[in-house]
Amino acid sequence: MARTTVTIKDVAREANVSVATVSRAINGHTNVAEPVRRQVLEVVQRMRYSPHAAARSLSSRSTQTIGVVLPDLHGEFFSELIRGIDSIARAAGRHLLLSSYHGDPEEQAAALRAMRGRVDGLLVMSPYAERPGFLAENLPQPLPVVLISTRQAEPVWPAFGIDNHAGAMAMTRHLLSLGHRHVAFIGGPEHNHDARERLRGFRDAIAAQAGARGSEFPGDFDEASGHCAGREIAAAAERPDAVFAANDMMALGCRYAFSQAGLDVPSDIALAGFDDIPLARLVHPSLTTMRVNIPELGGSALKCLLDQIAAGAPAAAATHVLVPELVVRQSSGAKEPVRAVPA
Repeated sequence: MARTTVTIKDVAREANVSVATVSRAINGHTNVAEPVRRQVLEVVQRMRYSPHAAARSLSSRSTQTIGVVLPDLHGEFFSELIRGIDSIARAAGRHLLLSSYHGDPEEQAAALRAMRGRVDGLLVMSPYAERPGFLAENLPQPLPVVLISTRQAEPVWPAFGIDNHAGAMAMTRHLLSLGHRHVAFIGGPEHNHDARERLRGFRDAIAAQAGARGSEFPGDFDEASGHCAGREIAAAAERPDAVFAANDMMALGCRYAFSQAGLDVPSDIALAGFDDIPLARLVHPSLTTMRVNIPELGGSALKCLLDQIAAGAPAAAATHVLVPELVVRQSSGAKEPVRAVPA
């Protein structure tokens, strides 16, 4: 026999109150006497009544859902970022609606517009925010918004990011301090703000060190581009002493290329990355990297967004910056033990 769906009218009849009273009690309104609220909630639990999500959204104007629009959902960085967001969302009783746009500005514009009416607020990572008007034209208004690792053309929304320049300088200085004089850099996507800042930090550290030399190779923040750069570096007539990849995934791809070429890390060539994804400490040799607390980045951004939603007012357009830490492991050729040092 099919199970009969319990409705709000059934709960009201059983509790001997009006449907409006049941709705107010379930939604936590203050204009319900405490004994009545307890009676209604007891009936709700006993009858296993589950409020219809769409109906609740219409009555409360809240979807209990947060939109998250990212460049991609693949890879350990995004996995860790979503993990941090999700932990805060679950604690707040919120659901997540995820969307990615794979580097296509039209896809991101469509993803942002599609969030209209479906979410209470948006977390957005966008390389296109530097284009005047891009976000303003495509973000549903007046939806609360917080940006992650995004540079704005004009400061309008609160943003959370990483001090990529300082982190890249710290890593480059570390490699130079070990006696590596020729350091190669594997960059990230051309239009990615984090990638550009890491390249700028690398160049500034090289320029500041007398006798240091830097060379640069293109990358795309994935294993394949790291592997391609690694093959080119391994075959170079004048091989660098060390390689600094702009993220860990490229460093691991580069490491595999070195292994295929018969090069040992770090005795033949040192290697370092950026992000400190979980895999960085598990490979052999373990990867020297810049530690970014990626879950904290996502969780902090969502806390700021939830505060806006609760206040019913936009937050100030402040930028909150996380400072990465240098984590020295085996791959850079250091004789020191594993440690974390602020950038």
